[in-house]
Amino acid sequence: MTVTSDTSRPTSLKLPAALKAQLALDAQNAGLSLHAFMVQTLADAARRTRLGKAFTLDAMTALTDMKSSGLSYELADVRSYFSAMSRHRADLQAKPQAPQPTRLD
Repeated sequence: MTVTSDTSRPTSLKLPAALKAQLALDAQNAGLSLHAFMVQTLADAARRTRLGKAFTLDAMTALTDMKSSGLSYELADVRSYFSAMSRHRADLQAKPQAPQPTRLD
């Protein structure tokens, strides 16, 4: 992920020597400057944080929906569906039918 901006603000970041050395090595291995590597790493961490929060919200909403509707999906059916979708996306088979929900007992 590359982050670009019209405006940049300088920031002072004090790092332990061992961490800075590891970051410098990782940056070199990635073919980036230390600065670019740190900006990319921070941007990736911020994105993962937002995705994690969105995932949690989606999961809570799905649980609420499941409890209120009384419908759920069998785990084996869901796994089979996603496996078939993977094969479909690789052009190995036709698009599978979505699994059907069942009543919670």
